[in-house]
Amino acid sequence: MIEPKVFLVGESIVNSEGLNDFLKHIGAPKWVSTATSSAELLTEVYGRMCYKSFGTELNPNLTQVRPNNESYISNLLAKGDGSVLEHSVVNFFFCDVSRVFTHELVRHRVGTAISQESLRYVRLTDMDGYMPLCIQENEKAVSIFAKTFEELSNLQKEMAELFELDETNSFTEKKEFTSAMRRLAPIGLATNIGWSTNIRNLRHVIEMRTAPGAEEEIRLVFAKVAEIAIKRWPNLFSDYTSYDEGGIPVYTTSNIKV
Repeated sequence: MIEPKVFLVGESIVNSEGLNDFLKHIGAPKWVSTATSSAELLTEVYGRMCYKSFGTELNPNLTQVRPNNESYISNLLAKGDGSVLEHSVVNFFFCDVSRVFTHELVRHRVGTAISQESLRYVRLTDMDGYMPLCIQENEKAVSIFAKTFEELSNLQKEMAELFELDETNSFTEKKEFTSAMRRLAPIGLATNIGWSTNIRNLRHVIEMRTAPGAEEEIRLVFAKVAEIAIKRWPNLFSDYTSYDEGGIPVYTTSNIKV
């Protein structure tokens, strides 16, 4: 059996030329951020734009401004100004995850884009999947789990031989039978799915899906996501703390309004 994997494959990147032109236009050509990532820089720029808080000289109502990216974003999070976190988008691939997982993931539709491996086109052969801890802890259950995957894999191969799919060059014919044969595949089958979302929603899903009451596999995956996010965008996730529950980290924040 296999374990789910998480890959961060992309994120919003600042167009430095355009940003510099914008800063000149509003009268802050010398403003510089201490942000170490585009996601944190974009969050700060969009937030400061709302109040023209690139310095005290642009808005006569201001007598002081937050001095750096860390303090600025920390204040945003504390106030619950989550809307500016929606400007940065990040892109993940979740691999070797089950369709149990993907059925849970697609419930989070707001602020996301999803592309899933199609079993209408991708013919199954040797199937595998994540084995939940309660099954791993029971020797007989492990045997049943492994035997079932083996038998279902063999059925896929038998069906492919029956319909002579390796003997035809017709992709239309292969697609028809592949689509039909997937009905013999378990929901626990390992697959791949691409998921993109903005930072605000990412924070929400991490907290929702690492919670103790969430399904085990999605907890495991989003604990991995949280680890990546905290390391990659430390200022945007500086308010998160974690504790262990059943061998899987639970990530929480007091800034629930964000």
